[in-house]
Amino acid sequence: SLMGRGARVREQGSDSIVDTRREAQPPYLYPDYVSTRLRAPKKPLIILPRTLSDTTGPAFGRGPVGELDNDLTHQHEGEPLGERIIVTGRVLDGDGRPVRNSLIEIWQANSAGRYIHKNDQHPAPLDPNFSGAGRCLTDDEGRYRFVTIKPGAYPWKNHTNAWRPAHIHLSLFGEAFRSRLITQMYFPGDPLFEHDPIFRSVRDPQARRRMISTFDLETTRPEWALGYRFDIVLEGRNATPMENHR
Repeated sequence: SLMGRGARVREQGSDSIVDTRREAQPPYLYPDYVSTRLRAPKKPLIILPRTLSDTTGPAFGRGPVGELDNDLTHQHEGEPLGERIIVTGRVLDGDGRPVRNSLIEIWQANSAGRYIHKNDQHPAPLDPNFSGAGRCLTDDEGRYRFVTIKPGAYPWKNHTNAWRPAHIHLSLFGEAFRSRLITQMYFPGDPLFEHDPIFRSVRDPQARRRMISTFDLETTRPEWALGYRFDIVLEGRNATPMENHR
C-alpha cells in the first residue's frame, strides 16, 4: 500500500484528529478543491490484480531522452528570465532502495507564474526562452537533477482571490508503466500554503512536509544558482503524496 501503516495524530493548530493511514494521500473528493467535485469517482473502485507485465515492463531506454532535456534554461536561443535553480534528489522504493533508470518528467509555470497553454490567459507575460518542461532518467543511485527557473505563484478560479503556491509538477515511472505517479514539489516557507486547498487536501502534517523541498547549500552553485533537494518515495509509510494514488 502506498499509504502503509499509519497512526492517529493531532493536526497543528486544530482540535481534529488526523488518521495518517487515510490522510497521507489526497482524497479523490476534497470539496474545497472545486474541480474534484466533478471528477471524483461516484462508484467504488475496482482493484485489478497485478500481472507479470505490470511489474516488469515496459522498460524506458535512454534513446528518447536528450542530454539537455533536464536543463530547462538551455532549450532556446536565449536564457529565460527569473531565478535560476537546481532541483535534485533521489527516487526510492518503499524499502529505501534506489529506483534506477526511471523516467522523470517535470512541467511548471515560468517566473511570472504563467504556463504556455491556451487556457492560461491571466495577465502575466510569457517568456519566449522558457517552455516549462523537461525530463531525465535516474542514475544507479536513483538520483535525478534538473536546472530550471523558480516558478511564480499564479491565480486560479477555485475560489475568491485564489492563488497557487509556487510549485513544480513531477511525473514518475517506477519499474513499469502501471507505477506512474504524479506529485507536486513546493518551496519552503511559502505563505500561500495555508490558503491552498490542493496542498491542504493532504491532511497529515508529516505527509505535507514531504511535498516541500529543502534548500541545499551543497547543491547550490556559487554566483549561479540556488539548490533544492526533493527526495521521492514511491510507496510505503513514508511515501510522497501523489495526485493519482490513494
